[in-house]
Amino acid sequence: MVLRTALRFGVGAGVLCTAWIAGLLLLGNDPFGPKRLMVIFVPPLAVIASQWFLKRYFQPEGPGLKRAIGTGVLTAVIAASLSGLGVYGLAQVAGPEQVEKSKAAMLKIAEGSRADFLRQPGGKEQYERTIQGLRAVNAQGLAADDFMKKLLFGLLLSFPGGIFLRR
Repeated sequence: MVLRTALRFGVGAGVLCTAWIAGLLLLGNDPFGPKRLMVIFVPPLAVIASQWFLKRYFQPEGPGLKRAIGTGVLTAVIAASLSGLGVYGLAQVAGPEQVEKSKAAMLKIAEGSRADFLRQPGGKEQYERTIQGLRAVNAQGLAADDFMKKLLFGLLLSFPGGIFLRR
Protein backbone atom coordinates (compact mmCIF):
# COMPACT_ATOMS: atom_id res chain seq x y z
CA MET A 1 0.00 0.00 0.00
CA VAL A 2 2.89 2.36 0.76
CA LEU A 3 4.44 1.88 -2.68
CA ARG A 4 1.11 2.15 -4.46
CA THR A 5 0.21 5.37 -2.64
CA ALA A 6 3.64 6.90 -3.21
CA LEU A 7 3.52 6.03 -6.90
CA ARG A 8 0.02 7.45 -7.31
CA PHE A 9 0.79 10.79 -5.69
CA GLY A 10 4.42 11.05 -6.82
CA VAL A 11 3.65 10.37 -10.46
CA GLY A 12 0.71 12.77 -10.33
CA ALA A 13 2.85 15.56 -8.89
CA GLY A 14 5.72 14.92 -11.32
CA VAL A 15 3.38 14.92 -14.31
CA LEU A 16 1.68 18.10 -13.09
CA CYS A 17 5.04 19.89 -12.73
CA THR A 18 6.12 18.76 -16.21
CA ALA A 19 2.76 19.77 -17.68
CA TRP A 20 3.15 23.24 -16.18
CA ILE A 21 6.53 23.73 -17.84
CA ALA A 22 5.22 22.30 -21.13
CA GLY A 23 2.29 24.71 -20.92
CA LEU A 24 4.64 27.63 -20.39
CA LEU A 25 6.66 26.53 -23.41
CA LEU A 26 3.58 26.08 -25.62
CA LEU A 27 2.14 29.46 -24.61
CA GLY A 28 5.35 31.29 -25.49
CA ASN A 29 6.46 32.05 -21.92
CA ASP A 30 9.94 31.39 -20.60
CA PRO A 31 9.62 27.80 -19.32
CA PHE A 32 12.95 27.87 -17.48
CA GLY A 33 12.56 31.28 -15.86
CA PRO A 34 10.90 32.38 -12.63
CA LYS A 35 7.43 31.09 -13.61
CA ARG A 36 8.85 27.56 -13.47
CA LEU A 37 9.06 27.93 -9.70
CA MET A 38 5.30 28.37 -9.34
CA VAL A 39 4.92 24.59 -9.06
CA ILE A 40 7.68 24.12 -6.48
CA PHE A 41 5.04 23.47 -3.82
CA VAL A 42 3.30 20.67 -5.74
CA PRO A 43 5.61 17.83 -4.53
CA PRO A 44 5.35 18.84 -0.84
CA LEU A 45 1.56 18.99 -1.18
CA ALA A 46 1.64 15.54 -2.80
CA VAL A 47 3.73 14.28 0.13
CA ILE A 48 1.20 15.48 2.69
CA ALA A 49 -1.72 14.23 0.57
CA SER A 50 -0.16 10.77 0.23
CA GLN A 51 0.44 10.55 3.98
CA TRP A 52 -3.11 11.67 4.69
CA PHE A 53 -4.48 9.10 2.21
CA LEU A 54 -2.40 6.38 3.88
CA LYS A 55 -3.70 7.44 7.28
CA ARG A 56 -7.29 7.11 6.08
CA TYR A 57 -6.53 3.66 4.63
CA PHE A 58 -5.15 2.33 7.91
CA GLN A 59 -7.89 3.70 10.16
CA PRO A 60 -8.44 3.53 13.13
CA GLU A 61 -4.90 2.64 14.28
CA GLY A 62 -3.06 4.60 11.57
CA PRO A 63 -0.12 3.55 9.39
CA GLY A 64 2.59 4.04 11.98
CA LEU A 65 5.68 6.21 11.81
CA LYS A 66 7.74 4.08 9.38
CA ARG A 67 4.99 3.75 6.82
CA ALA A 68 3.96 7.40 7.05
CA ILE A 69 7.50 8.75 6.68
CA GLY A 70 8.38 6.13 4.06
CA THR A 71 5.38 7.09 1.96
CA GLY A 72 6.31 10.76 2.19
CA VAL A 73 9.96 10.22 1.29
CA LEU A 74 9.11 7.91 -1.60
CA THR A 75 6.49 10.34 -2.91
CA ALA A 76 9.01 13.21 -2.78
CA VAL A 77 11.68 11.19 -4.61
CA ILE A 78 9.30 10.05 -7.34
CA ALA A 79 7.79 13.52 -7.86
CA ALA A 80 11.18 15.26 -7.92
CA SER A 81 12.64 12.66 -10.28
CA LEU A 82 9.80 12.90 -12.77
CA SER A 83 9.83 16.68 -12.61
CA GLY A 84 13.60 16.81 -13.19
CA LEU A 85 13.31 14.38 -16.10
CA GLY A 86 10.49 16.49 -17.50
CA VAL A 87 12.57 19.66 -17.32
CA TYR A 88 15.48 17.93 -19.04
CA GLY A 89 13.26 16.45 -21.73
CA LEU A 90 11.53 19.75 -22.41
CA ALA A 91 14.88 21.55 -22.52
CA GLN A 92 15.98 19.06 -25.18
CA VAL A 93 12.74 19.51 -27.11
CA ALA A 94 12.86 23.31 -26.85
CA GLY A 95 16.46 23.32 -28.01
CA PRO A 96 19.56 25.19 -26.94
CA GLU A 97 18.16 28.48 -28.27
CA GLN A 98 15.40 28.49 -25.63
CA VAL A 99 17.88 27.63 -22.87
CA GLU A 100 20.12 30.48 -24.05
CA LYS A 101 17.17 32.91 -24.06
CA SER A 102 16.32 31.86 -20.52
CA LYS A 103 19.94 32.22 -19.48
CA ALA A 104 20.06 35.74 -20.95
CA ALA A 105 16.88 36.69 -19.09
CA MET A 106 18.30 35.34 -15.80
CA LEU A 107 21.56 37.24 -16.34
CA LYS A 108 19.60 40.43 -17.01
CA ILE A 109 17.67 39.99 -13.75
CA ALA A 110 20.89 39.33 -11.82
CA GLU A 111 22.62 42.34 -13.36
CA GLY A 112 19.61 44.48 -12.44
CA SER A 113 20.03 43.51 -8.80
CA ARG A 114 23.74 44.24 -8.69
CA ALA A 115 23.25 47.25 -6.42
CA ASP A 116 21.44 45.06 -3.89
CA PHE A 117 24.31 42.59 -3.92
CA LEU A 118 26.94 45.29 -3.43
CA ARG A 119 25.19 46.73 -0.35
CA GLN A 120 25.65 43.47 1.52
CA PRO A 121 28.91 42.43 3.18
CA GLY A 122 30.75 40.14 0.77
CA GLY A 123 28.21 41.06 -1.88
CA LYS A 124 30.69 41.62 -4.68
CA GLU A 125 32.01 38.06 -4.45
CA GLN A 126 28.48 36.70 -4.14
CA TYR A 127 27.40 38.68 -7.22
CA GLU A 128 30.36 37.37 -9.23
CA ARG A 129 29.60 33.78 -8.20
CA THR A 130 25.96 34.27 -9.17
CA ILE A 131 26.90 35.60 -12.61
CA GLN A 132 29.39 32.76 -13.17
CA GLY A 133 26.77 30.21 -12.14
CA LEU A 134 24.19 31.70 -14.48
CA ARG A 135 26.63 31.70 -17.40
CA ALA A 136 27.15 27.96 -16.88
CA VAL A 137 23.43 27.11 -17.05
CA ASN A 138 22.54 24.26 -19.39
CA ALA A 139 19.77 21.65 -19.71
CA GLN A 140 21.42 19.31 -17.20
CA GLY A 141 21.87 22.14 -14.71
CA LEU A 142 18.23 23.19 -15.03
CA ALA A 143 17.06 19.62 -14.46
CA ALA A 144 19.38 19.12 -11.49
CA ASP A 145 18.25 22.41 -9.95
CA ASP A 146 14.60 21.47 -10.39
CA PHE A 147 15.18 18.01 -8.92
CA MET A 148 17.10 19.27 -5.90
CA LYS A 149 14.65 22.04 -5.00
CA LYS A 150 11.58 19.82 -5.25
CA LEU A 151 13.26 16.94 -3.43
CA LEU A 152 14.41 19.22 -0.63
CA PHE A 153 10.98 20.79 -0.13
CA GLY A 154 9.30 17.39 -0.33
CA LEU A 155 11.64 15.83 2.22
CA LEU A 156 11.27 18.80 4.54
CA LEU A 157 7.54 18.15 4.78
CA SER A 158 7.66 14.36 4.75
CA PHE A 159 9.11 14.06 8.27
CA PRO A 160 6.75 16.40 10.15
CA GLY A 161 3.86 15.17 8.04
CA GLY A 162 4.74 11.56 8.81
CA ILE A 163 4.96 12.29 12.51
CA PHE A 164 1.67 14.16 12.57
CA LEU A 165 -0.21 11.69 10.34
CA ARG A 166 1.10 8.44 11.86
CA ARG A 167 -2.13 7.79 13.82
